[in-house]
Amino acid sequence: MKSCMVDDVVGEVTISITRRARRVTLSVRPSGEVRLSFPPYISLKRATAFLQERREWVLSARERFKQRIAEGKSASQITPEQIEQMRAAAKATLPLRLAELAARHGLKYNKVTIRATRSKWGSCTATGNISLSLFLMMLPEHLRDYIILHELAHTIHHNHSAQFHALVNHLTGGRERELASELRKYSTR
Repeated sequence: MKSCMVDDVVGEVTISITRRARRVTLSVRPSGEVRLSFPPYISLKRATAFLQERREWVLSARERFKQRIAEGKSASQITPEQIEQMRAAAKATLPLRLAELAARHGLKYNKVTIRATRSKWGSCTATGNISLSLFLMMLPEHLRDYIILHELAHTIHHNHSAQFHALVNHLTGGRERELASELRKYSTR
C-alpha cells in the first residue's frame, strides 16, 4: 500500500507498506524523491520516528545526487554503499516505469532484470527480455525514459537500423538525436 505524507524538513515522502519489507528502510532517489518502506506490523508512528532521526542523511543524499548529476559524474566514482542504494531505487522504480511506457506505446516485452552493468545502460534479447543497468538512477528522469524507450524499440527491431531509429525518434517525440547527444555527458564506467 502506498501513500504520501509531508515531513516538515524533507517535504513529501512516499510511504510504502509492504509485506516484502523486513524492517523500516529509507531511500532517496536521484530525483530527490524520498521513500519510507516498512512491513505492516510496524506502526506508522515508529516508521515516522525513523525518518525524523535520519532527516540530515536525506538532505545530504539529495545534495550528493544533485552534485553528481550536475557534474555528470561517472559510475566509477560511486561507493559500494551508494551502488546498493541505487540498486534498491532501481528495483523500485525502473520495472514500473518500463511497464508504464510499454503500455503507453503499445509495446510488449517478456521480463525485466536490473543489473550493475557498466558496459551499457540497457539491453534487449531477441526474446524480448530487457536488462537495465542500476546506474540509470544517475540519470535525469527524461534520459532514463529515453533508454527504456530505446530498449523497448529493440523488441520490434533487433538492430540499429534506420527503421529502429525512426521508431525511437517517434517514441521520444522527435527528440532521439537530442537525447542521445545529452546522454553522452554521462557514463556507466
